[in-house]
Amino acid sequence: MHEETKQSAQASPKTHHTIQLTSLFKHNPFPHKPRNVNELQKEEQAAAGFNTAIAVFLTTRVGTMWAAYSFAVLAIVGLLAILGVLPPLIALLIAWGSQTFIQLVMLPIIMVGQNVLGRKSELQADEAFNTTMKTYHDIEEIMQHLAAQDAELLKQSHMIIHLLKASGIPLEQVAVIQNNGDVATAEVKTQG
Repeated sequence: MHEETKQSAQASPKTHHTIQLTSLFKHNPFPHKPRNVNELQKEEQAAAGFNTAIAVFLTTRVGTMWAAYSFAVLAIVGLLAILGVLPPLIALLIAWGSQTFIQLVMLPIIMVGQNVLGRKSELQADEAFNTTMKTYHDIEEIMQHLAAQDAELLKQSHMIIHLLKASGIPLEQVAVIQNNGDVATAEVKTQG
């Protein structure tokens, strides 16, 4: 008996039609990975060395009101020395200290410090740009995905209309179904 079943199965082979479902859309991720700019700047400053650390330290200290008060006191002491209240040697030392030492030495130090501290703004701008580009890429991908879904929905709608027509439903009833989306209403309208 087992052999008969086997022979009949071989005599009438069953044809199996497989429908392969594929994805409508393939996501291509944007290569940008978000970074913590604060951590990145700290790492850069730590790797920069001693000179950079001094430049950042002095730049942050000179850019305070306490430094402004100190320079104001220095200027007042210089004024008192020029007016003769203090010895002339004090006037010369104040003039040398403020005009030569502070201006010539502190200016490049402050410039280096500002470059190092400004690096954070550059990193933030770069990160904002990359994030914006990733967002733009994601929006484009969503739009392509929606377009693929629209195309598939239209294809499915055309197949359904074709099936309705093939099953003998009159074109008027198909049009009513298509406009209203309700088969029961379409049957009532076509019968009435």
